[in-house]
Amino acid sequence: MTNEIMEVVESNIFGVWFLIGTALVFWMQAGFAMVEAGFTRAKNSGNIIMKNLMDFCIGTVMFILIGFSLLLGEDFMGFIGKPGFDIFTSYADFDFSNFVFNLVFCATTATIVSGAMAERTKFLSYCIYSGVISALIYPIEAHWVWGGGWLSQIGFHDFAGSACIHMVGGVCALIGAKILGPRIGKFSKDKQGNITKVNAFPGHNIPIGALGVFILWLGWYGFNGAAATTVEELGSIFVTTTIAPAIATVVCMVFTWVKFGKPDVSMCLNASLAGLVAITASCDVTDGFGAIVIGFVAGLLVVFGVWLLDEKLRIDDPVGAVAVHMMNGIWGTIAVGLFATDTAPAFARGYGDGVNFGANQIVGKGLFYGGGFKLLGIQLFGTASIIAFTAVAITITFLAIRAAIGLRASEEEEILGLDITEHGLPSAYSGFSLMDVSNTMTMDINENTDLGAPDYETASQVKRDAAVKVVSMPVQTTGIYKVVIIAKLSRYDKLRRAMNDLGVTGMTVTQVMGCGIQKGAGERYRGAELDATLLPKVKVEVVVSKIPVENVVEAAKKVLYTGHIGDGKIFVYDVAKVVKIRTGEEDREALQDVE
Repeated sequence: MTNEIMEVVESNIFGVWFLIGTALVFWMQAGFAMVEAGFTRAKNSGNIIMKNLMDFCIGTVMFILIGFSLLLGEDFMGFIGKPGFDIFTSYADFDFSNFVFNLVFCATTATIVSGAMAERTKFLSYCIYSGVISALIYPIEAHWVWGGGWLSQIGFHDFAGSACIHMVGGVCALIGAKILGPRIGKFSKDKQGNITKVNAFPGHNIPIGALGVFILWLGWYGFNGAAATTVEELGSIFVTTTIAPAIATVVCMVFTWVKFGKPDVSMCLNASLAGLVAITASCDVTDGFGAIVIGFVAGLLVVFGVWLLDEKLRIDDPVGAVAVHMMNGIWGTIAVGLFATDTAPAFARGYGDGVNFGANQIVGKGLFYGGGFKLLGIQLFGTASIIAFTAVAITITFLAIRAAIGLRASEEEEILGLDITEHGLPSAYSGFSLMDVSNTMTMDINENTDLGAPDYETASQVKRDAAVKVVSMPVQTTGIYKVVIIAKLSRYDKLRRAMNDLGVTGMTVTQVMGCGIQKGAGERYRGAELDATLLPKVKVEVVVSKIPVENVVEAAKKVLYTGHIGDGKIFVYDVAKVVKIRTGEEDREALQDVE
């Protein structure tokens, strides 16, 4: 009787822990949001927060409608669960805990993709493909492993999702980033179009990114440990989940210190996540030594992955999602076949058939622990199968979206930032004067992007207009015009010389405070008008008649252009119209006086 009571108590305790672990996994959404926002530029922070919010919310809708039943419904030919609506028709008998547990994992898969495609994806397009991942891609391949599907039946082991979640999210991220193309300015090209340089886009808030990593690490104890059913299993999982990321981070720190001369902060943050991803599949069946080796490889693999994408594949991944999740998801899944050991507490459950033991089944020990190649072969085959399905499904999804509504934001929208263009949010940091380093060594106050084309002659018209805006350019360019040029203080000398070369002999120069928001007024938050940040500028006023005003404007744009938003703004006034308005008469002498 005592043993029966203890079994009931222990079952209830671990039932509660299962839900606590679920809450920890949900909290990882905040971690992903902080990492992505911190590792990208300030002008897109609101968009990134919105995407990570909608991952979970859209995912919940899709999971209710179809995802949950495809994942855990009655198995159909080992491929999918049969669709059903028990949440509506049989709520009293509904599997509440499993629903919410699998839902938070589903949201994690979708949010991985966000980082690799950050800063240039249409928000509507993002919502659509996030919904497809939650409704179809994740539930189907996860059913193969955790829902009694064909992979679980042959003995494939992925305890908490190195393959089903991280590798799948990473594959989607890789393909999405490739189809999208790099951010403007990421790669410098020569006149023949060959890439000559990879430009760094430093994250605007590394402390926020680091906070995200710590949140994720905390959440990972629930991610890996929620399904444990004994104290011994849970303790062992906590040990391996701690060792692997710690080793990965130390290895990455040493490697980057030796290779680059300084320990790389952002790369080490990526390494912590890489170690966590890599240990996720085998956290229940490996020991301390196995966790050390898995973490060691992960710390090197993440650096290699970032280099491979930048230098060889030329794929722009702003946060390192592919290196962290795809590459280490693959490594972690294969590592089960190398390091699974019968000394791990979870192994004592015995060999499963995949149906009775679900994600906890194991067909034998790993290669390095005397188990031969059987488990390793199964892991390799399962990994390749999941990658193939995911790659085909997500490619079709991305191409369909691109054909229907477009996948990438326009050049102008990307330059201005998705916060303002997609969400009407002028800044996610209202009240702060921001400085970005964008791929130059000079700081531009309140500039949130480098346009990637520092030479005026090679820059597109959109980039020229974004850097130096011209307001009220007249249709006829001969006559008497007043040209007002607002520029940075540092460009005044070049501007003065350019005007002299044109034949402009006089100008009025005033130091002014300029508005950091491109549009003159009208930006609002919750219905209230926003105050704009004021910045030091120089205002140059010239009046021309014999010199074509278009020449003045073009010369000014050329010398003010540095390849950054906010290089300047030009206003052109027809003096004759101004005098008419002010005097109410056409007086030629008055016009001459003005000149």
